[in-house]
Amino acid sequence: MAQVSFLLDTDILVDWLHGRPWTKELLRAKNTNLYCSSVTRKELLSKPGLRDRERRRVLSLMRHMRVLVVDQGIAAATSELLAKYASHSLQVEDALIAATAWQKKLPLLTRNRKHYEFIAEITLADLP
Repeated sequence: MAQVSFLLDTDILVDWLHGRPWTKELLRAKNTNLYCSSVTRKELLSKPGLRDRERRRVLSLMRHMRVLVVDQGIAAATSELLAKYASHSLQVEDALIAATAWQKKLPLLTRNRKHYEFIAEITLADLP
């Protein structure tokens, strides 16, 4: 079976933390390469009131994927997306995640399709 790769949006990882069964299957899949943006890592770890136990769960989750750091190319692509899609009220965090998907040529797996569906530069993956 061919390898499949995804960039996971923050909501997918929140689903895993909430125990959604389909996300556990996704993380265990042998033929799947999983990535997330360092923005997602920051969003999960900076949640107000995050307890030590929750922090440990987030860090454990991060071991199942490669965290992609925002580099110069992603930063430049973010600026381009924010300018191009200003009329869509694109949020900075979403633009950073979309720019990561675009620059790394990864399909984005998200439940929040409305945040990204207008961005022609990326591909949205279907939920399993």
